[in-house]
Amino acid sequence: MSRNFFSLCILLSHSLIGCQPPEGTSGPDGVRTYPYKIVASCGMVADIVRQVAGDHAEVISLMKEGVDPHLYKPTRDDTNTLMDAQIVFPVGLMLEGRMSDAFLKVANAGIPVHPVAEGIEESFLREPEEFEGHYDPHVWMDVSAWSQCVEFVAEKLAEFDPAHAEDYRANAKAYRTELEKLDAYAKEAIATIPEEQRVLITAHDAFGYYARAYNIPVNALQGIST
Repeated sequence: MSRNFFSLCILLSHSLIGCQPPEGTSGPDGVRTYPYKIVASCGMVADIVRQVAGDHAEVISLMKEGVDPHLYKPTRDDTNTLMDAQIVFPVGLMLEGRMSDAFLKVANAGIPVHPVAEGIEESFLREPEEFEGHYDPHVWMDVSAWSQCVEFVAEKLAEFDPAHAEDYRANAKAYRTELEKLDAYAKEAIATIPEEQRVLITAHDAFGYYARAYNIPVNALQGIST
């Protein structure tokens, strides 16, 4: 198992093209222009990035509400949006499986691509049999695990834009405090359901982390199929 295969491909791509900053990150005088553009693959990632980046960046979520990230294939406009970004954040863990080629194309163009799930300790990741040797990518369902991505995003933005590194770290710290409150609320709320009545019925098996974090059994009628 190697959850970093995609990241390794991106790293190799960057090593082949050198370390020149991507086009559009600086003005004519070489000074970075603000707000710079960040593209997140989906809303869950965009939420983190907006909280951490604050006013320093414009954050675009590529997938809209109701879109299945497992089956999503980028359109020509999506590819243009990605290529116009200064930095890109997908979830990783093969959640956006059909976008791998697009992300590699972006990385080959010199645009940093950082799968946020790399910020999660491997011990937090589920590897159920039905996922056939892959980690379960639906990590945001466990707020405490997903919260680890916040600090990861802050550090990647600090590397990209050192002038505002402390802003990113402060924003991340404040947001993780809010997520800790949300995590505690979820545990308290679900604990009020009698154990014999505590079950979640869903279609797609995307709630494994939720079940583990908040002690509620989940039955997925369609299994892992979307």
